[in-house]
Amino acid sequence: MNMQLYTELCQRFGIRYPVFLAGMAGGPSTADLVAAVSDAGGLGTLGAAYMEPAAIRQSIQDIRKLTDKPFAVNLFASTATQASDNLDRIGEVQHELNRMRETLGIPQAGADQVAAADWFEKQFTVLLEEKVPVISTAFGILPEPLMRQAKAANLLVVTMVTTVNEALMAEQAGCDAIVAQGSDAGGHRGTFDLTEHPMGANIGTFSLVPQIVDQVKIPVIAAGGVMDGRGLVASLVLGAQGVQMGTRFLTALESGAHEVYKQALLESTEESTVITQAFSGRPARGIRNAFIRRWDATALEPLPFPVQNTVTRDIRNAANRQNNPDYMSLWAGQGTRRLTSGQRAKAIVYETIQEALSLCGSSEITDPHE
Repeated sequence: MNMQLYTELCQRFGIRYPVFLAGMAGGPSTADLVAAVSDAGGLGTLGAAYMEPAAIRQSIQDIRKLTDKPFAVNLFASTATQASDNLDRIGEVQHELNRMRETLGIPQAGADQVAAADWFEKQFTVLLEEKVPVISTAFGILPEPLMRQAKAANLLVVTMVTTVNEALMAEQAGCDAIVAQGSDAGGHRGTFDLTEHPMGANIGTFSLVPQIVDQVKIPVIAAGGVMDGRGLVASLVLGAQGVQMGTRFLTALESGAHEVYKQALLESTEESTVITQAFSGRPARGIRNAFIRRWDATALEPLPFPVQNTVTRDIRNAANRQNNPDYMSLWAGQGTRRLTSGQRAKAIVYETIQEALSLCGSSEITDPHE
């Protein structure tokens, strides 16, 4: 097979290889991981959605100390639902969560202890001020005034989509590329509007990618279940110009994922994950554990995002401190049998590219251990 790995996407984004690191918010995304992927020739992405603006600025500066290559920062482009809008339900949700707090031996909580932060515009301002090369968004497109500002600053904009219609909306809004996120992907579903699809528009990666490619003119990046060079080549054959990989990097040496989280990933299979709203109020794919089982048993509807995320945070934090994976959000895609322990991120990029080149009958690349 004769295939060119250096695609239009690579040229437009100033990268050597068509591999994006997913913006994994909440811990796994570290400056070291982002910089390592960028330095290896891919596009590292900082998952900054839950970070305070000052922390984002510091992380961007840390990344720039480690690499001079392009990188991205990912934010959640959604309007925060305020806790005050859900006061009538917070009490019943906290009542059930208190049973889990009792298991972990942490203080009980009530409806008056909820405050969902909404930093989106301030986060975006930091990205503009720091002239981040690429801004990526999940849960929607940058609002039109912010898109204008990004374009005026010559920043590239990428949006995650889960349907053809979302892809068309993103293209029309001025995005430079689209991440086609299939249902195989770990973490949060990128679906814009959950009214029609409460659990996200769960279309498999290799069904979604070619249908989006056929409808848009901007580069498409395949995401969901891509774990190696085989997934990269398959994505390119379907018309994508690159891939976005998240789960594959969770067990990398530079990943900030908790060690027991990494172990749970290494012990998981393609049957281990479910899509749940229990942790955050938005559908996300993760390893089914005691928290998810206990929440499902209540038959309660979770609070809207990000209020549910706020009310479960103390439980997740306690689980981290106690090394207890049963109450962590163990986000993961469906390709976890391919995971390796303690491999450097740069080696993962090179291994992926080397395998793809081998499948394409092309020459070798530089040894990752040099």
